[in-house]
Amino acid sequence: MPELVFFSGTMDCGKSTLALQIGHNRSARGLQGVIFTRDDRAGEGKISSRLGLVTEAVEAAEGMDLYAYLVELLSKGGKADYVIVDEAQFLAPEQIDQLARIVDDLDMDVFAFGITTDFRTKLFPGSQRLIELADRIEQLQVEALCWCGARATHNARTVGGVMVVEGAQVVVGDVNRPAEEIGYEVLCRRHHRRQMTSASAHAGALSPDVLPVNSA
Repeated sequence: MPELVFFSGTMDCGKSTLALQIGHNRSARGLQGVIFTRDDRAGEGKISSRLGLVTEAVEAAEGMDLYAYLVELLSKGGKADYVIVDEAQFLAPEQIDQLARIVDDLDMDVFAFGITTDFRTKLFPGSQRLIELADRIEQLQVEALCWCGARATHNARTVGGVMVVEGAQVVVGDVNRPAEEIGYEVLCRRHHRRQMTSASAHAGALSPDVLPVNSA
């Protein structure tokens, strides 16, 4: 039976790489898929992996009806055996409903990839709807690591290396950005709660303790 599968994890855990691998494996067997994405770091209409892999995709713009797109493709003689959606957390809840309809009415597997919570540890609306509707939820097995070496479970937004906890939910960025830019870092829960990034931890380590000095 076709399924709506949600592959979730933090940033930097290989979601886009797995999406591209699933597409490659199916195309090698003669299957054709439609790949949607939204706000990828490589630009509009692309899926990119941090390993350097990039492929063309359909930009799932705000207000786009994904189900209608598939129906129109098929009605014009096009072929689609499955659907891949990267950055699914950025989709609107109604677009997630459309993915479920693709599974149920068009008998296609839909593989959605995304992070679950934002930099404030709040659920993305698209991810919340996927959790509500998915036939299966898969946690990515490649564990991203916090700077301390523990398993990273939270996404932090940084400006100048300092963690911020306010702002718009969606600001496109990436890990490993120059410190002065808006970027993201994956942290364990302890260091996310303490708002301690790798930069602030390093600065703290370089600051010597001030010892009391008694004058003779």
